[in-house]
Amino acid sequence: MIDRMGIEIVRGDITRERVDAIVNAANSTLLGGGGVDGAIHRAAGPELLAECRDVRATLYPDGLPVGYAVVTGAGRLPARWVIHTVGPNAHLGQVAPDLLAACFRSCLRAAGEVGAASIAFPAISAGVFGWEIDQVAAIAREVLIADDAGPRPELVRLVAHTTAAEQAFRRALADVTEDRRR
Repeated sequence: MIDRMGIEIVRGDITRERVDAIVNAANSTLLGGGGVDGAIHRAAGPELLAECRDVRATLYPDGLPVGYAVVTGAGRLPARWVIHTVGPNAHLGQVAPDLLAACFRSCLRAAGEVGAASIAFPAISAGVFGWEIDQVAAIAREVLIADDAGPRPELVRLVAHTTAAEQAFRRALADVTEDRRR
């Protein structure tokens, strides 16, 4: 998969990423919250909230389940789409790696379905949801380098909000990014 998809790691603010799609580490309500979710909703403006309310009313009246992804427009963000996913919450006992891997997979699949050539991911479930950043990075690596036949973006950018997240992503993906330099 390395030759089909470029992987970049940057430190920054996901709301400023100039990619086709950014991933929102959302809560199940899709109506905003704290952390990445709140930052994305604030930056995108009321258009995003309106679309999320529509998604809740039509597709997910009980909320978006853990591991699923849904696409909306991006409002005032530089991206074209926001792909919302609900990561597992370790504090609620949601500690199975497959749950977190499902988030990354469903976002990649959703990006492919809308034709996004580039996507930016935050550290899904790290922070307030209690997952250790090294575990998040290792799971992201497994999914991103997997040989998957479905359409996927050409560029995946992992956006680290902290130095610790950036270092964890770099450690987890060191061999992949090194192979790309050769």
